Amino acid sequence: MSDGNDEERQETLDRFGEAVNMTAGELEKWLDTEESRQAGQKNGGGESTGHASGRRIVALLRTRKGDLTESDLAHMRKVTGYVRRHVEQRPEGDVSDTRWRYSLMNWGHDPEK
Repeated sequence: MSDGNDEERQETLDRFGEAVNMTAGELEKWLDTEESRQAGQKNGGGESTGHASGRRIVALLRTRKGDLTESDLAHMRKVTGYVRRHVEQRPEGDVSDTRWRYSLMNWGHDPEK
């Protein structure tokens, strides 16, 4: 018998799995590119929020589900919300080389996939 927490945890994992469509390897490779570093909002000129999130997503993708902490699950919910909101703001036309796509990719979602 599962309680609400197990159900909520599974829902978080499912939604994260739908939002993040890049593998850890794909995301890691992407984060090493200049385009990735240029995309997103920077706090004080350092690393962008999305780029930092991308590094955490790589770690989350490589973590066994049973080892995920409440903090990990909270970040997964943040990622899911960001991707959902951002996808709705898709610009018209070809998005292949846009900051919109690059920003989403920093969060583990490639809209071209």
